[in-house]
Amino acid sequence: MTTTLPKTAPASFPSSRRLLLWSGIAALCAWVLVPIYLVALGAFGGRQGVYLWPKTVLPTGVSIEPFLLFLRTEGVVGSFLNSLGAAGITVALSILLGAPAGYALARYSFPGKDGYRLLVLLTRAFPLAILALPLTVSFIKLGLYDTVVGVGLIHTVLALPFAALVTQGIFLGVPRELEEAAWVFGCTRLQAVLRVVVPLAMPGLAATAVFAFVISWNEVFAASVLTVRNRTLTAYLLTVLAESPMHYRFAGGLLLILPSVVFIFAVRRYLFAIWGISSK
Repeated sequence: MTTTLPKTAPASFPSSRRLLLWSGIAALCAWVLVPIYLVALGAFGGRQGVYLWPKTVLPTGVSIEPFLLFLRTEGVVGSFLNSLGAAGITVALSILLGAPAGYALARYSFPGKDGYRLLVLLTRAFPLAILALPLTVSFIKLGLYDTVVGVGLIHTVLALPFAALVTQGIFLGVPRELEEAAWVFGCTRLQAVLRVVVPLAMPGLAATAVFAFVISWNEVFAASVLTVRNRTLTAYLLTVLAESPMHYRFAGGLLLILPSVVFIFAVRRYLFAIWGISSK
């Protein structure tokens, strides 16, 4: 009497899926990191590093002196600090105003709720070029023209609609039962939100902060129109680097890239938690 063993799936199937996964990850990393690497070579390589061809995989003739020389250029450090200030204001106001709006949209039902969500999104339908003159006149009257606070307020207006809608989706993912259980144990509504809902929604709030930071850091039109002396880094580089050497342009590009990368790296633990990935 003979017995037949059950057939098993080929062992190569999991390995092929793993190979495909890691190939996709490698391609995505190369798509993001290779341009940054080439910009860094141009920034630290000086004139020779910019025009060197073909490019070498390992950096040669790289020195930090060309980048330091760019940083010592008049106005670069000041505009960099102005950009950080405007981005900080944008992140803070987007979270402080957008998160309560998203919580209200997620937890409460009221007449016109869908229309309100649409109106929030339609605020981005008005191009800044149309609003440039009224904004300039209003900011001059309010004393906000050519100030970091004024630029931060405009950037907050740009980021706030998406902050409200993104946080709404995050709060919808937090079970209402957890909040009700906190009420049972004596928490007020505000305490339940701060102690239960906000910690669970922290990955989404971190993603909203990254989104607001990138919007403010990369925005150039409003910063160019509403400032003259206190320009942000993007507005300053737009006016200065047009006649600058090529390696200065690469240094300016690297200086624009680094803060966003550092900020995302700082909140990576919360971003990874969105997909259930633990980061230690």
